Amino acid sequence: MEITNDGPRLVLAGQFDVRSTMDVRNAIYEHLESRDDDVVVDLSEVTAVDVTALKVLAVATRYAERHGRHLILRGCRPAVRRLLHISRLIRVVEVEKKAASA
Repeated sequence: MEITNDGPRLVLAGQFDVRSTMDVRNAIYEHLESRDDDVVVDLSEVTAVDVTALKVLAVATRYAERHGRHLILRGCRPAVRRLLHISRLIRVVEVEKKAASA
């Protein structure tokens, strides 16, 4: 798992699973504590994800909301969206809507 801090955005690349959850969790919380704006977690380069990883994002979303901010998921592939729906975590996380094409 590669994590890149790009301003208000955290870009994740590779396999986001139980083995990388602690690194992602730490990066998100450090980001939330060091900035005053919302956090966008870009998942467009994530090749695989599991429910444990998505739970980390759900807990971080609640943490951000308690502190008056938002954690927004960007670039969710269909498999990630499907897993969010199956696990019902879609009710907790905020997924960025795709821009309408002209």
